[in-house]
Amino acid sequence: MSGHSKWSQIKHKKAATDSKKGKAFSKLSREISVAARIGGGNAEMNARLRLAMEKAREVNMPSDNIKRAIQKGTGELPGSQYEEIRYEGYGPGGTALIIDATTDNKTRTVSEIRHILSKQGGNMGETGSVAWVFDKKGYILVDKKSIDEDALMSVALDAGAEDIRNDPEEDNYEIITIPEDFKNVKESLEKQGIKFNFGEITMLPKSHVKLQAKEAEQMLRLMDALEDQDDVQNVYANFDIPDEIMAKVK
Repeated sequence: MSGHSKWSQIKHKKAATDSKKGKAFSKLSREISVAARIGGGNAEMNARLRLAMEKAREVNMPSDNIKRAIQKGTGELPGSQYEEIRYEGYGPGGTALIIDATTDNKTRTVSEIRHILSKQGGNMGETGSVAWVFDKKGYILVDKKSIDEDALMSVALDAGAEDIRNDPEEDNYEIITIPEDFKNVKESLEKQGIKFNFGEITMLPKSHVKLQAKEAEQMLRLMDALEDQDDVQNVYANFDIPDEIMAKVK
């Protein structure tokens, strides 16, 4: 789990930096529009839209931008019609990759993703080739300095958490939920004043591939390149990389 934990935090911090704000806003606008198109523009009735809006607020996306993105999704404002597509593939060392994109041109998107993969030692796979490696879960990180493990377990498990993991080498407890219980667990933590560093519905790997030296650095370059591609919304991978190499990523 350590690879996922570290990369999740790195990605979260990157999205909040000034240099990434423009790209982060663009990706979140697409996600908000797609969520509104599929489930309607009322966040109270649309869990996916609600989560997308929360992410947008975390990176200080202006309210007007959020409103316009919703209106484009519901058809109240004109705009490009994006469709969702999921790609599966392999990275360095045989790591499994799931790449979620929103695009108005599938031919362009798949071509650019293939190029990124091949440049960094990866390749595209067939649909279903690696999906079995992952489970869709709610995932929350809580700083160990902020709360005792027993106290956290009492709150999280009562709220419906599936599991709480405590890796001695990690700085955070990992709370795992089924997607349907994510909101309830998150709100229960907030009500108890328990601060968390990160929370999302994600694809958690069931197994990990340990990478060293060259392959590890190549994997991190690949993740960066994929997440920098305009159409890519999320990238999930099952790598595990030593702390000293992961620490080089800012």
